[in-house]
Amino acid sequence: MVDEGIAEVSERKPPQASNRIVWRQLTRAYGVDHRPQLRLVHLVIVAEQRRLSHRATRTLAGMTRADATPQQPTTERIAFLGPFGTFTEQALRTQHDLGHAELLAHRTVPDVLDAVSAGEAEAGFVPIENSIEGMVNFTLDALAFDHDLLIVREVVLDIHLCLAARPGIRLEDVKEILSIPVATAQCHRYLREFLPFADVRHALSTAAAAQLVSEDPAPSLAAIAPQIAAERYGLEVLAENIEDHDGNQTRFVLVRRAGIPAPTGHDRTALVIYQRADEPGSLISILQEFAARRLNLSNLISRPTKQGGLGDYCFIIFADGHVADDLVADAMRALHAKQAAVKFFGSWPRVDHLAHDARAHADERWRMADDWITGLRGAIGH
Repeated sequence: MVDEGIAEVSERKPPQASNRIVWRQLTRAYGVDHRPQLRLVHLVIVAEQRRLSHRATRTLAGMTRADATPQQPTTERIAFLGPFGTFTEQALRTQHDLGHAELLAHRTVPDVLDAVSAGEAEAGFVPIENSIEGMVNFTLDALAFDHDLLIVREVVLDIHLCLAARPGIRLEDVKEILSIPVATAQCHRYLREFLPFADVRHALSTAAAAQLVSEDPAPSLAAIAPQIAAERYGLEVLAENIEDHDGNQTRFVLVRRAGIPAPTGHDRTALVIYQRADEPGSLISILQEFAARRLNLSNLISRPTKQGGLGDYCFIIFADGHVADDLVADAMRALHAKQAAVKFFGSWPRVDHLAHDARAHADERWRMADDWITGLRGAIGH
């Protein structure tokens, strides 16, 4: 259900249906507009056919065909975790170069990624990490195991949560709280102190929680949601900034089916590494490839492969650097040769623009070593 107050930004037709409608309208317009013109051209050709050259007739026909060719719409479609009013939408709207895009709200993160993989959207925008709760596992697993998509951008948004309910409901009336698990986990301290006996129910997103509360007449229901979602769905804020820690932030990523951004010198690369054997030293053999090249790891996550039963794990690694960097490429090459499998799912600019001096020095020393080896090889046979 779409809030009528935001119809101008949220009422979107399904991409395929929208394209078909636009195409049919263009086709009808050309059929109506050009029929009289074509009849006129035909009369002119008949009347003067004896003095028109064969070449001129072909040129005129070619011009007529070119004029009657409709153009397909080119607006980019970006799928995101909806409904409208989520932190995901807020983060997406901070990217001014994406302001021209048609935004398509989806119920779940897998729905967003499915839409991109199926070509129903050119890009997808989803949360992947929170500064309090860590990685968003359902996003990470979907990118690692279920889709062949590439992360091309990251966006960090400050997160502030509020408790909101229908007008007239007081804090002491609240017996049930609705929100996404990641959000309720960020507010444990507040809930224990002020609503210790309230039942917590899960929603698909914080904005979906606000929307559901606005539609439910129960006098004991409240939502943990962004203040913008509370305002959008007509709720009153009972308490604001209820997150447990200051500096609460969430990282979001933009994903596409193809394309790797150019290196900036302040980049991040994501890999899934499947170990060749579950044995002592298997993890250190992976980490040594990065340590030997002075590559910093910003995150290392062990996740079940979902294929080999209990105990079958792979490692998801976020490393500083870009696949275009010599050292990163060399580490990836070594891992690909030594481990069971390596999946690459993106190199993109870091939003904090931080770079480690150690890596910069290592890059230079590696290039010097490479020049040394090249020089030695050049002397072979001389």
